[in-house]
Amino acid sequence: MGRESVTSVTRRKSGEVTAADDALAKMGYKAELPRSLSMLSVLGLSFAIMAVPYGLSTTFYISLSNGQSVTIIWGWVLLSLLSTAIAASLAEICSVYPTAGGVYYWAALLSTPRWAPIASWITGWLTLVGNWTVTLSINFGGAQLILSAISLWNEDFVANAWQTILMFWAVMLLCYLINIFGSKYLDLINTVCIYWTGASIIIFLVVLLVMSPSKRSGEFVFAHYDASASGWPLGWSFFVGLLQPAYVLTGYGMVAAMCEEVQTPEREVPKAIVLSVVAAGITGLVYLIPILFVLPDVQTLLSVANGQPVGLIFKTATGSAGGGFGLLFLILGIWLFAGVGALTASSRCTYAFARDGAIPGSGLWSKVDKRFDIPLWALTLSAIVDCLLGLIYFGSSAAFSSFTGVATICLSTSYGLPILVSVVRGRKQLEHASYSLGRFGFVINITTLLWIVLAVFLFCMPTNLTGLDASTMNYASVVFAGFATISLAWYFIWGRKHFSGPPVLKTDLADHGVGVVRGQSLDEESGKEVSTKEAAEQKAAE
Repeated sequence: MGRESVTSVTRRKSGEVTAADDALAKMGYKAELPRSLSMLSVLGLSFAIMAVPYGLSTTFYISLSNGQSVTIIWGWVLLSLLSTAIAASLAEICSVYPTAGGVYYWAALLSTPRWAPIASWITGWLTLVGNWTVTLSINFGGAQLILSAISLWNEDFVANAWQTILMFWAVMLLCYLINIFGSKYLDLINTVCIYWTGASIIIFLVVLLVMSPSKRSGEFVFAHYDASASGWPLGWSFFVGLLQPAYVLTGYGMVAAMCEEVQTPEREVPKAIVLSVVAAGITGLVYLIPILFVLPDVQTLLSVANGQPVGLIFKTATGSAGGGFGLLFLILGIWLFAGVGALTASSRCTYAFARDGAIPGSGLWSKVDKRFDIPLWALTLSAIVDCLLGLIYFGSSAAFSSFTGVATICLSTSYGLPILVSVVRGRKQLEHASYSLGRFGFVINITTLLWIVLAVFLFCMPTNLTGLDASTMNYASVVFAGFATISLAWYFIWGRKHFSGPPVLKTDLADHGVGVVRGQSLDEESGKEVSTKEAAEQKAAE
């Protein structure tokens, strides 16, 4: 009986893999990556990329100077709701088109044949730059946080530009090597991330509230608003401070790049996208509330030379440098999961876009290394681009704000474009999605689009007008414009004549409609729908 059960499970999993590979083939791609990730692993990856306690810690100065408690707590609640709406919109599309191309592929398939190539080109480049800059901001912030630990014992220590860049390159190298030699353990790494983060949150909650010698009032935690340190008008400062939660809650869409490494991606990946945002929203509140209750003098925190006040918060609450570092170590552990996970997703996005010829040198970047079963050259390109972008820090001490800004802008707009195309076309392609928003689809989609438009303008602005000069300016718009120039130049040099979008657009199947409908894949010759079980049986018969 036991053997029969094991055999049955093995056959079912084999059938699911076969059906998923068949569905991918209908979308124009050959399955090259092993389908070894579970839903829990993808959920862990999404959770790792958002890295809530870490992301909130490294960007704490933004909301602290732009409204303090009200912006920190209620800004987080607002963005959690908006991000859940965006995640649900993307999950619906992902359930129909589960491919590593993600939003780039979705924009093409949802568009008309005439506009599909340019829609996929623009969305693809936004996604690519968003993935690169999210990885950049995560690891650059990690480098700054590691160096800030020294100031727990030596308060006069301030890392110079070279020390910061060298530390950044070191953490990039670490994440790069883990992605190569630990590729077989990514499923375990992503799963462990969930437990590490959960345990860390409980420890923060208990240690901060028990050990802190003084506590703030509930009125301060939930109703205190002071934006005088930002230089912005009081009301507008709240919106500028939303960069903190908006940046933290962006990585969920990146995990669509892992669709080709999951056995039933049309079911598992959409669930992971939405659940990760809900879990992140709850985690953020449980982390932020105790920190605000034990918050030291705000002006002292804002005057921290390295711009990373969280270490000082921990040190003040625990009463010792060692206690502060113990809590900071938990944050650094969350950072490592985030850095590795973001580089993983970034490399898969690069690989997916390169195999359709949309990046200069695509033939190299789209190769899968058979020794490690990963797109090694795409991983290498992602790491090199991030290392080079880090050099901006030599010219701007506010480079981290620029990195977070451009990452948020690029990912938000890349999420918004396929949603926009779907809305303009009446959401017809999503009528039979296995993960459907139903009658609320239009309202949810339009709400997300309005927020994304506002976010683009908000996050190009400097987070603080006080003492603003060339070295403290927000250069998010400059980085964004630079990549836009590269994208446009490559389009007119090569893409205009050779790029036609995902390969399925060149086939007759594009006219019938391609994708997974309520767990079904498309029969290649007749265009009729067949169940995943039938697809597996047909494949076995062949």
